[in-house]
Amino acid sequence: QCGMHILHHSTKGEDVDIILARLKSVKAFEKFHPALLQQICLCGFYECLEKGITLYRQGDIGTNWYTVLSGSLDVKVSETANHQDAVTICTLGIGTAFGESILDNTPRHATIVTREFSELLRIEQKDFRSLWENYRRCMAGLLVPPYGVMESGPNTDSKYTHLQSMQIVPSEKILRASKVLRNTILSRAPHIIRDRKYHLKTYRRCCMGTELVDWLMQHTSCVHSRVQAVGMWQVLLEEGVLNHVDQELSFQDKYLFYRFLEDESEDAPLPTEEEKKESDEELQDTLLLLSQIGPDAHLRMILSKQPGQRTVDDLEIIYEELMHIKALSHLSTTVSAHYMNLEGISLVCTHFSKPKIYKKILYIYIYIYIYTNPMPKKWGHCTNCDHYMYYVLLLIERFEQISSDVEANTVRLKEHEEDVLVLEKTNNRGSTSSPLKYTVMSGTPEKILEHLLETTKLDSQFTESDPALDDFLLMHCVFVPNSQLCPLLMRSFTYHAQPSQGSEQERMDYSLNNKRRVIHLVLQWAAINTDHLQEEDSSFHFLQEFYETVCEDSRLIPTLKDQLPELEKIIKQNPSPSFQHKVLLRQFSTGNDRLQKKQPIKSTDEILFKVYCSDHTYSTIRVPVSASVREVIAAVTDKLGSGDDLLLIHLNSAGLLKPSDVSIFSSLSINGRLFVCPRDQIDSLTPLPEQEGPSAGSMSTFELMSSKDLAHQMTLYDWELFDCVHEHELIYHTFGRQHFKKTTANLDLFLRRFNEVQLWVVTEVCLCPTLSKRVQLLKKFIKIAAHCKEFKNLNSFFAIIMGLGNPAVCRLSQTWEKLPSKFKKFYGEFENLMDPSRNHRAYRLTVAKLEPPIIPFMPLLIKDMTFTHEGNKTFTDRLVNFEKMVSLQGTYFSISETILPESATGKSHQDVRSYVRHISVMDNQRTLSQLSHRLEPRRT
Repeated sequence: QCGMHILHHSTKGEDVDIILARLKSVKAFEKFHPALLQQICLCGFYECLEKGITLYRQGDIGTNWYTVLSGSLDVKVSETANHQDAVTICTLGIGTAFGESILDNTPRHATIVTREFSELLRIEQKDFRSLWENYRRCMAGLLVPPYGVMESGPNTDSKYTHLQSMQIVPSEKILRASKVLRNTILSRAPHIIRDRKYHLKTYRRCCMGTELVDWLMQHTSCVHSRVQAVGMWQVLLEEGVLNHVDQELSFQDKYLFYRFLEDESEDAPLPTEEEKKESDEELQDTLLLLSQIGPDAHLRMILSKQPGQRTVDDLEIIYEELMHIKALSHLSTTVSAHYMNLEGISLVCTHFSKPKIYKKILYIYIYIYIYTNPMPKKWGHCTNCDHYMYYVLLLIERFEQISSDVEANTVRLKEHEEDVLVLEKTNNRGSTSSPLKYTVMSGTPEKILEHLLETTKLDSQFTESDPALDDFLLMHCVFVPNSQLCPLLMRSFTYHAQPSQGSEQERMDYSLNNKRRVIHLVLQWAAINTDHLQEEDSSFHFLQEFYETVCEDSRLIPTLKDQLPELEKIIKQNPSPSFQHKVLLRQFSTGNDRLQKKQPIKSTDEILFKVYCSDHTYSTIRVPVSASVREVIAAVTDKLGSGDDLLLIHLNSAGLLKPSDVSIFSSLSINGRLFVCPRDQIDSLTPLPEQEGPSAGSMSTFELMSSKDLAHQMTLYDWELFDCVHEHELIYHTFGRQHFKKTTANLDLFLRRFNEVQLWVVTEVCLCPTLSKRVQLLKKFIKIAAHCKEFKNLNSFFAIIMGLGNPAVCRLSQTWEKLPSKFKKFYGEFENLMDPSRNHRAYRLTVAKLEPPIIPFMPLLIKDMTFTHEGNKTFTDRLVNFEKMVSLQGTYFSISETILPESATGKSHQDVRSYVRHISVMDNQRTLSQLSHRLEPRRT
């Protein structure tokens, strides 16, 4: 070890100045009071160490405290007495401090070795204790080591131990946020920061937790609850710029005292008038920043609590987070509920300069065990600090206990030694007569149906809806199509209604109740499957046969006659598909049909469509909407009388279409067209002139229209499209529509509308040659987006914001520079709602607070369903994974149940209505980018 020591007893003034200047350049000391820095310089020693020098070893009794001025050091931990077994768990960089064990003479928890040439500041034990006593609050953030410590000693309750977290040096953003909030409070409500007395003790210049929450609620619209406000203040507390007077680790909405870091010193200055003005201007941006990172801080605060201290609201927040983790998405409700209050769930903050997951840190396993498969996961949420990561630890022993508890509550029905139905037993808190509830986890379709029928509650009107039965009726097309379900329902009504035991009256009652349940189920099935009844002969014939069977049984059981009118009504409302009038549609992308109120498109509907040849001639064919590629080619071949092997090409984006693709007409891109040609002519195909889109913008048309009227008419049109989408289309889209041979035309058109609005924004901006006009365009679109959000039309709202974020638009720096700051702020807030972090938390929180009607952001809804589908098997051990069906149905139902066919308020103008339904756009990103570069060439 080599070093240059400056002793504190003989330190010269110029030496102190040199060390002081060096310390001020280290971020860890930026917030320190000058008096404290002066004392550190007077009693500190400067050390310069070569690479590979061992500063101290694990188990040594410490005599010095250190902080890193330059270079880096490795932290090594060994589980044995042999130091050669030590494993490097992290690296200490510039500004980190270590060696706090000298305060209580506990052994060193790790071995510290220089990783490279390093410069350190060293303070001896006696001097450090003196500094700690005099400047405890200011130095608190430097005491806990970034590599974590073992909880040890005879008072440890558990054989497992947890890692401690380090309070890191605050980032520049949070330091500035703290200053802005303090200045604004002193400017607008100076009474909040004042000297307070409690139990005869005076606390200088502090605030009360409840008053801080009240103040935050009054000064911003982005805070919707007191819990959210608590999370925002917790951000400041975590980073040490707001402290509890007794060093509590969490912010609470209570009569507790907190103090800003600047008020820790005796002579804390008051803000100047200039600083107050600057803080007022920055306040809303500061509050927006804290509202974005507050939920993370709030979650960390909850996880740092002991399980017994967590409230019901805390457990709900943890549960929500668990459900956003892909590795846990397939766990049953019981297992997830265990995790919410698991003793093994603890917060671990690791201060790694290069974050890694280690299989074992001492006796702590960073594992997430999913059933029987141990998988180390990078599970957690990164904050804005690259070196700060958070992990939730599940201890192995506790997990195994949970697994055993869950298996004990699992009921398995077997036939021929094989499972046919798996149920989960839970407490039924909502019922006094039936304390236990059995929920279907998996099973064969027949046994699931039997169980649901047996558990259907009988009352005079069947007023209580059974969620599991609703899930089955909506999702059954995945695992038991109508062609198989209808015979099952008929068999349930007849065969299973013949009990062989009991008195005559008991057998009659049993038979009657069973038949009533089946009739109730069939009525629900018919209500959900209206489209199927009108498209499938087998379903219609079943309904007729079922009606006749009920009529016959009603002669023996007169009570059943009450059910006949409803069955008869359904049959009359759904005539046989053979006699239905087939609706003839024209090409989706053109024509005046957009001015007509939209009606749902059915698989049996037919369409007149133009299919082009390589020379741009075309043939008009008439085929079903759900026609496959093979059927379209057959129709074109028949029309052309060609014997060549033809291929169907979607010219613009998708290219060659597969023969099995269905609903191809509605899935075309906005300016896409269908071409047919032999394989050797594919390279010679060229787009039609009309596919290039408009050559001039339409700003002169819609700039005179009210932004609110435009948003209103867009909402009405979007609602018509969305109202036509049936839940089944989402299922077909998620599982693959080729497996069902059904159309998803209504869903496709709604998704295409999203793309159309997005490209409309990009097209209009890129076709506007004048800078001032482009600025006006940006303002216009931001206004329209704001009104769409006001009308709760989130689909068009996000389409507009994504259009403004398109590379061809966002690169126009000269245009954005001219945009007034007010509109930049609005756009920034709207962009934050699109933040994909934490599973689109910002969007989900916004939707949760909206009252119906709501038009959802459909692409995210589809993403959620796809995520659930791909993350869970449809069949497990040849049994239907019914929990997956419940999750999928819940994803859509959570939106659909809140939507009511109401219209937004606003004036209706025919010209506005016509404009928003006939938007002309370019859908070629390369062309749009070229136009953008012509408007504002790249700066050199």
